[in-house]
Amino acid sequence: MATMAQAIRMALHYGEEHLGVTDVFGEDVGPPLGGVFTASQGLKTAWNSPLDERGIIGTAIGLALAGERPVAEIQFGDYIFNTIDLLKLAGNSCWSSMGQYNLPMVVMTIVGAGIHGSIYHSHSFESIATHIPGWKIVLPCRPIDAYGLMISAIKEPNPVLFLYPKALIRVKGKDLIPGEPENERELKKMIDAPPGPTLYDIIETRKPWRPQWPEGLTDYQVPIGKARIHREGKDLSIITYARHVFMAEQAAAVVAKEDGLDVEIVDMRTLYPWDRETVFNSIRKTGRCLVLNEDTPVCNFGEHILRTVTDECFYELVAKPRLLAGADVPGVGLHPAYEEASVPQVNDIVAQIRGICGEAP
Repeated sequence: MATMAQAIRMALHYGEEHLGVTDVFGEDVGPPLGGVFTASQGLKTAWNSPLDERGIIGTAIGLALAGERPVAEIQFGDYIFNTIDLLKLAGNSCWSSMGQYNLPMVVMTIVGAGIHGSIYHSHSFESIATHIPGWKIVLPCRPIDAYGLMISAIKEPNPVLFLYPKALIRVKGKDLIPGEPENERELKKMIDAPPGPTLYDIIETRKPWRPQWPEGLTDYQVPIGKARIHREGKDLSIITYARHVFMAEQAAAVVAKEDGLDVEIVDMRTLYPWDRETVFNSIRKTGRCLVLNEDTPVCNFGEHILRTVTDECFYELVAKPRLLAGADVPGVGLHPAYEEASVPQVNDIVAQIRGICGEAP
């Protein structure tokens, strides 16, 4: 099964071959590295930009206005903050021109903690991103969803922010992407560039290398704006995304065994526009709600979900809905103990589940 990096790479390849992608670019995105997380290895339209996040976004805007279809990468989500004003301009282009100027561009960046990246490589960005109107925002947790959402993002006529969790970038999926070979070693041999002990060796080794892309890849799409039920349950709904889908799954297994509780998990996949119908239906079924993510708590996107849930599902709730988010600190520490204290862990989720389910109606 493909990893998320391989899934994104195959989707971008399909995009440049069949969907009109003209440029895939950013810092170290082109040869020889193909992205620091290898999501763009072997792509024929990939090229390296200067170390200039504002230049990357500005170039993407210009290419899109000129009729191209670019995919720009900001190497880490921590470095996208200084492009906020440009993201705002991109988001309002269609609206402010009364639909005359579309911007068919995708910006991809990796977010979140989980790899001991410390204060400069562990930030979340989704809450701030949802405050920028005009963008669609996706954040998958599975390789098959990463592939399908990237295909959908490429086809969009206006900007899409494709966020993906760095803690899951090397995790293999459980579902075969349409066209992907069943043998994961075969896939690795086909599309993973050869490694090397030094950058010089990598450059030399990869000069003659060319990927052998799977011939059966399709335009398999995951609709933007559609959540999925990751785990069925009847006692409480956890509304989450990215790596906390799987951490919630671990917590659900604990409370099922120790407390007899049956937890439902909703994987949002898209943060804007988010799937209110799926979320509300789940909460109306269970009567209890925990919104879970690792972003800092103040002005957290989960607060918006809680407010909307309270507005729409108030009379179906049997306990107050809660938000479990990251700590209210400026960054994520390097030491594992600091990192674990900065973002919700499985034991934190277990405690919240027990607290909510222990409330008397």
